[in-house]
Amino acid sequence: MQRFWVSLWEVIKTIAISAIVVFGIRTFLFQPFLVSGASMEPNISQSNYLIIDELTYRFNEPARGDVVVFRYPGDASTFYIKRIIGLPNEKIDIENGSIIIDGKKMEEDAYLKGINTAGTAHVTLASNEYFVMGDNRSNSYDSRAWGPLQKKYIVGRALLRLFPFNRIGIFSAGEYTL
Repeated sequence: MQRFWVSLWEVIKTIAISAIVVFGIRTFLFQPFLVSGASMEPNISQSNYLIIDELTYRFNEPARGDVVVFRYPGDASTFYIKRIIGLPNEKIDIENGSIIIDGKKMEEDAYLKGINTAGTAHVTLASNEYFVMGDNRSNSYDSRAWGPLQKKYIVGRALLRLFPFNRIGIFSAGEYTL
């Protein structure tokens, strides 16, 4: 009978330690995210299952081209996923389908070339603000509509796509030149 209780205690300890480790990893390092909506198509689609890296931005600043998950400033219980276009202290102008940053036209990575950036915007970002937009520019509710995103709302960057299986892969920021 004593052997039963020792075995049961070992199982309970293993489950408790596993739960603590999983909770720690999910809370402080990585978090799953299920995409809802079409604002990031064709690169990220509805029902894609992503892993979000919550650690990187504790040591490094977000970079232009990073795909980030953040709490929507108008309702912190809602999460959005967008691409960082403008960095702190930059002046962003969107006109005639072009993005102009600090007076220089932004050339986007090959997978975004040919995308028409509709609308107009003229924003100067503060030291803690980012300008974010969806890749599906004609179907994205983003900084063009509700303004700059403060860093405090950023949860993390998209690190890995796990589903659909035929599109598994690691995300990169892409190439952006000014």
